[in-house]
Amino acid sequence: MKHSLAFRILVSIMLSAVAAPAALAQTPPFTRQDSIRGSITPERAWWDLTYYHLDIAVNPADSTVRGKNTVQYKVLQPHQRMQLDLQPPMTMEKVLQNGKPLPVKQDGNAWFITLPESQVAGTVNTVEVHYSGKPQVSVRPPWTGGFTWQKDSKGKPFVATSNQGDGASLWWPCKDHMYDEPDSMLISIRVPENLTNVSNGRLRKVDTNTDGSKTFHWFVSNPINNYGVNVNIADYVHFSEKYQGEKGVLDCDYYVLRENLSKAKKQFKDVPRTLQAFEHWFGPYPFYEDSYKLVEVPYLGMEHQSSVTYGNGYQNGYMGYDLSGSGWGLKFDYIIVHETGHEWFANSITYKDIADMWVHESFTTYSENLFVEYHYGKEAGNAYIIGLRKNIQHDAPIIGDYGVNRQGSDDMYPKGANMLHTLRQIVNDDEKWRGILRGLNQDFYHQTVTTQQIEDYLSQKTGRDLSTFFNQYLRDTRLPRLEHKQEGTSWHYRWANTVDGFNMPVKVHLNGKVQWLEPTSKWQELKGSKKTLKVVIDPNFYIEQSTPGV
Repeated sequence: MKHSLAFRILVSIMLSAVAAPAALAQTPPFTRQDSIRGSITPERAWWDLTYYHLDIAVNPADSTVRGKNTVQYKVLQPHQRMQLDLQPPMTMEKVLQNGKPLPVKQDGNAWFITLPESQVAGTVNTVEVHYSGKPQVSVRPPWTGGFTWQKDSKGKPFVATSNQGDGASLWWPCKDHMYDEPDSMLISIRVPENLTNVSNGRLRKVDTNTDGSKTFHWFVSNPINNYGVNVNIADYVHFSEKYQGEKGVLDCDYYVLRENLSKAKKQFKDVPRTLQAFEHWFGPYPFYEDSYKLVEVPYLGMEHQSSVTYGNGYQNGYMGYDLSGSGWGLKFDYIIVHETGHEWFANSITYKDIADMWVHESFTTYSENLFVEYHYGKEAGNAYIIGLRKNIQHDAPIIGDYGVNRQGSDDMYPKGANMLHTLRQIVNDDEKWRGILRGLNQDFYHQTVTTQQIEDYLSQKTGRDLSTFFNQYLRDTRLPRLEHKQEGTSWHYRWANTVDGFNMPVKVHLNGKVQWLEPTSKWQELKGSKKTLKVVIDPNFYIEQSTPGV
């Protein structure tokens, strides 16, 4: 829920209100560090990340992390300088290639490594990065990044990571930009005895060390984004089930605190319901090879790939509340549904630049509506998503600033979802729309993407140029207004409050009769109308209706 839950929810009763970034309208000037972090620098562009082996010890007693990350890469073009990222107070102790120490220069959060050996195009090489430190503590997870160090009711450590936006480099050295993902990854986490670590992928083995500590080795066989990599440490108990899905049997594993086992067995029944709905709408779960896990953590939750984290208090809704106000939001556990939806949109289809975070959050918030529709009917789904509109602020564009690690408005959640719901109305063919959603997940499977790719795909598959539609909803803060007026037996209508060229069709009911209109910014006339014309705009279109007679 990335930050995944990185959105400001405008519900005063929220127990954990998100601290809104100081008014997006007053964005501070960008710094050189913003560009180094948020752009594909020359020191990043020349190599393709292929594999990580993160091998670390996590010590809850003093809140430290120590170990190494082996970075395997393919040389795309010769270059002798590599950028890796690690944020203070974490420190790189040494970097090795073929056993030889390499010169390293720190520049803020970036570390530039000089590679004396020739980097020949097409070759695959590795660097081994040794590091340690006390990583940043998250003051409000998951909205602020870092480690969460807590204890369970028995006084045992309860530890987790969350770091979308702020960066995985808060706690481990990596190529901290979303455009490049390793093809696979091994995660080896050493923890004190009597504790369990749960990370992404499948558990390969557990080593018992001479001091009694244990090392858990988790292997991810699919590409994974940096922020999706997680560490969860506690005195977990485990239970599991098999889900019969579109690609066969999917292993579903659950890790929860001992005291919550009975509650979890009841609440986690939402998992197969969620998988069933989303496989219907989006196609097969994207990570059968790596399983599906739901892991209890000491914060609300997040969409870590194949290791979804959960902290919603074993209750329906969002911490017990219905974000839509429709009543339907209390029929399911928000965190299970929303964060699982991210397996399709975030973990399989991943933005290249966080400015395009709407690709994650708009589609995933929209998935909540599709879940409701699948299980409770289309009218219920419509009521749910329309109810989310009360949370929209229209404060800033949904798309953020490129190349500086800056996301857009939190409206990407409810407004973005309603944009997609509106697009479904334009398509006006539910099976075609379902085919488009499934096609997205097939054609962009396990890829990093740009907004333009998604926009072009939707235009192509709908058979309609949607450029002004997306300019309106993603790049402008205004809500389209359908103005209309009666003049004798003629009815006039037009779009207002819109970007140039906006020409979205809209469905209206004129005296109870369905009529599709193709308004533009110029007044159009519908002749032969009755002198008293009752006009009802289909509420599934996210637009503003003017007072008749404008």
